[in-house]
Amino acid sequence: MMRARDFLSIRDFSPQEIRELLGLAQRMKAEPEVYSSSLKGKTLAMIFEKPSLRTRVTFDVGIQQLGGFSLYLSPAEINLGKRESVYDVAKNLERMVQGIMIRTFAHEIVEKMAEYASIPIINGLTDYSHPCQAMADYLTVLEKKGRLAGVKLAYVGDGNNVAHSLMFCGAQLGVHVWVATPKGYEPKAEATAWAQHRAQEAGGSCTITNDAVKAASEADVVYTDVWASMGQEAEAEARRKVFLPYQVNAKLFGHAKTDAIFMHCLPAHRGDEVTDDVIDCPRSVVFEEAENRLHAQKAILLSMMRDVSSSARHTESRESTHA
Repeated sequence: MMRARDFLSIRDFSPQEIRELLGLAQRMKAEPEVYSSSLKGKTLAMIFEKPSLRTRVTFDVGIQQLGGFSLYLSPAEINLGKRESVYDVAKNLERMVQGIMIRTFAHEIVEKMAEYASIPIINGLTDYSHPCQAMADYLTVLEKKGRLAGVKLAYVGDGNNVAHSLMFCGAQLGVHVWVATPKGYEPKAEATAWAQHRAQEAGGSCTITNDAVKAASEADVVYTDVWASMGQEAEAEARRKVFLPYQVNAKLFGHAKTDAIFMHCLPAHRGDEVTDDVIDCPRSVVFEEAENRLHAQKAILLSMMRDVSSSARHTESRESTHA
């Protein structure tokens, strides 16, 4: 098992480490009782600057199923950078808990938290990436397809944080990731460049296109997300007009393989990015995917927090493990 460290981005982990985490998640899902006291006495602080259903429940339940405890901290209680600085929050919490999960806006916040705190920091979502979601997604693909290398995953929609993490993880695992977006809504150029370079090394590929049909054609997995993420509500109506040709409906899904699965990180805006006949069809695995957030995150929690002291104060300077 890997030594204690942060889980900020899948880019920070090797293909072997990602495969080990997925394997651990599978074992923990199959035999949860074996790990029921693995984090006994450990506490996870959960900082939420954005609302959540799946992230809140799966981290809360996950740490408890491992024998630990969770502490929910709302925006009103911290108000990062305003009521208290990121530095002060990090230095306080490192003396009281053994890990911090943070769901926030700017990716720099989780990076700063990791820089300042001597305990593991887990990225529960930022505007740039959603690594826990991608781990659950690829765990689901592995379960449904029996493999990851060589699988074609077509992501259709906004080139957002979910797209980034699907690209980063797929690039490490030999997946052929296609991202289809309207012009001007592609993933960030540096994220694409990183994924394409890493994919070449791992035997996969990362293709960005404005053609949704081309992306979905003969895909093993068709994936979508909301067209306007949290913080973009004012753009929702304008985005709806731009993204309507990228709706995953029966016609677009029909271009995928006959045994293709449909995925969505949820919450879904039914009738916008996906139609009911797709999200509710027998090949939709969105709720299995949601459940797998629990199992993937339990593997992350165990790997990150297992060796963190439950009692010692963490006042020393930490090693920098972030490139």
